[in-house]
Amino acid sequence: MKRMKRVLCLLLCLAMAFPLAACSKEEGQQGGSDVNQPGEEKNPAENNDGSADKEGEPADGDAELSEEEAMKLEPAYGTELHYMMGSGCTAGPAVAELKGYYEELGLNVKGVKADSDVEALGTGQVEINVGHIAKQFVPATNGVDIVFVGGAHSGCKTLFVLADSPYQTLEDLKGTKVSTPNGIGKSDYNITARLFIADGIDPLNDVELTPVENDACVPAMQNGEISAALLSDTYAWSMVNDGLLRPIRSMLDEDLNQLCCVITMNGTFVKNNPIHAKKLVEAVKKAHRWMADNVEEATDFMLENNLNSGDRQMNIDQNDKQQFGPDDSFAESQLRLIAEDYLEYGLMTTTDDVDTIMEKYWMPLAPEA
Repeated sequence: MKRMKRVLCLLLCLAMAFPLAACSKEEGQQGGSDVNQPGEEKNPAENNDGSADKEGEPADGDAELSEEEAMKLEPAYGTELHYMMGSGCTAGPAVAELKGYYEELGLNVKGVKADSDVEALGTGQVEINVGHIAKQFVPATNGVDIVFVGGAHSGCKTLFVLADSPYQTLEDLKGTKVSTPNGIGKSDYNITARLFIADGIDPLNDVELTPVENDACVPAMQNGEISAALLSDTYAWSMVNDGLLRPIRSMLDEDLNQLCCVITMNGTFVKNNPIHAKKLVEAVKKAHRWMADNVEEATDFMLENNLNSGDRQMNIDQNDKQQFGPDDSFAESQLRLIAEDYLEYGLMTTTDDVDTIMEKYWMPLAPEA
């Protein structure tokens, strides 16, 4: 009898144990426990409540880095940055420093002198510069570490003839010699070539482009050695007013309005320091907008700081004409036109595809609102 009672008690205990085990398993499956069952793997992107964070977004409790925090992680943080010192139409980076625009954005930026802006940019002596497209575009496509990040201003160079010469259009210059003062294959050569191209004239076959230094151009025109010369508008201003020279074709002509200078940067710097790069461009663009919106005040400011020289009215006229601070869409369209012309006439030879050039070298930063 006692043996029978022990067997019945054992059976009763086992019967009570089975429902409790089943209940415990069910609770675990319903998320009551954070522990995985044997053989199960938890998704690392899954939260305790079973929801998953979106790809690329921080999990709960992790905040995205602010721009200021991300900027501190860039190699350039806390270092002194540099621009190529320029004057006149290339004074934007210097104006940005003098007006305190870099400092407002948390940057320490100083101007440096160098013999060549192309070399200074390409070797990383400076991070940012304003200079001629015609001077920088071909070296960039030939491997110099330069990218184009924004427009600076419209044309500042013009093709001049003697005021009393018979030449009235570029068509009249066919078969003559035309001076490109800083040399064959350089900026003056490229600018002059594009002026002829715009009028349907082949600059390689219809005229002879030859280097004659600025100071020698007028005497060379007077003795018949050359018919015309590409000169800066500021250099020729007094001679035009005195009735010695006459413009025959200009980058600023309404049917052309060609972009002359651009904001350029060292490509490696832009890649490694995108926030610093954007802020540098933002400061220079702000300087250009101020120069465009306050021409007389800006001219006086630049004269006081030796960024302009010569006659005040001449500088006011030129600073007004140059239309500082063009938007990125205009700069992009101009760069594309220049690339097309350079490719067609063999001035750019590393590729024959405009889209490839634009994708590789046009990197607009700090776009307009």
